[in-house]
Amino acid sequence: MSLLNYFRQEKKPAASVAKERLQIIVAHERSRFRSTGPDYLPDLERDILAVIRKYVEIDSDAVTVQLDQKADDLSVLELNVTLPDEK
Repeated sequence: MSLLNYFRQEKKPAASVAKERLQIIVAHERSRFRSTGPDYLPDLERDILAVIRKYVEIDSDAVTVQLDQKADDLSVLELNVTLPDEK
C-alpha cells in the first residue's frame, strides 16, 4: 500500500521547491564564508607578525588570526600569539 502512495504523491509547487533550493544555497555560501574568512585576514596576520617581529623574534607560525561569527550582527576576531621564553 505504501508503494502505491509513493506514486500518488502530489507535486510541490515550483515556488516552494525554488525557495528550499535557495535556502540551501544561501546556507552553503554562509558556511563557506565562515570557514575561509574574509579576504583581508592573511594580510592582517602578516602585518601583525611584522609588528611583533620589531620587538621579539618569533616564527611565522606563532601568530594565528581567526574570525568567528557568533551571531548575525556579532563577529569576534581572535588573535593568538605564542611568544618565546625569555632567556
